[in-house]
Amino acid sequence: MKTFHFQIATPEKVVFDAPAVEAVTLPTQMGEITILPNHLPLVANLQPGEVKIKIKDQELFLAVSGGFINIRPGEVVVLADTAERFDEIDIQRAEEARHRAKQTMEQSRTAEATDYTALAAKLEKELARLKVARRHHDTKRPSIKVE
Repeated sequence: MKTFHFQIATPEKVVFDAPAVEAVTLPTQMGEITILPNHLPLVANLQPGEVKIKIKDQELFLAVSGGFINIRPGEVVVLADTAERFDEIDIQRAEEARHRAKQTMEQSRTAEATDYTALAAKLEKELARLKVARRHHDTKRPSIKVE
C-alpha cells in the first residue's frame, strides 16, 4: 500500500512524525479533508478539531487548535498552534478551561477593548479538546508511537 510522510509540529515541539502514513483526516475551513497518498498539493488553514491518523490497522486521534497544512508530493506537514493526543487530555481540566473561556466572554460583553476573536478561539480550542477526549476516552485503541 502507498504511504506518505506525515508530521505535526507546534511552536514547542514535533508532536507526531511518521514516515509511512496511509491516511490523515484534518479539520479545515472548507470542512474535513482526508489526505491519501498522491494527494494534489495544497496549502490550507487548520481549524480546531480532530485529526485522525491511519497507519496499517491502527488509528491515532489528536486534538488541534488552528494552524496551517502543507501538502506536497509524498509529504504532509501540519504546523499547529497546539496538538494533543486524545489520551493526554484531562477531560475535567479541559471542561474547566472551556467554562472559564465562556465566562470570560460573557463578562466582557460590556467592555469595549475586549478581544472577542481571541476569546472565541480559546473557547473553540477547548471545545475541540473536549470533543476528541470524550469521543475516544473509553475506547481501547492500538497505540501508535508518537515522536
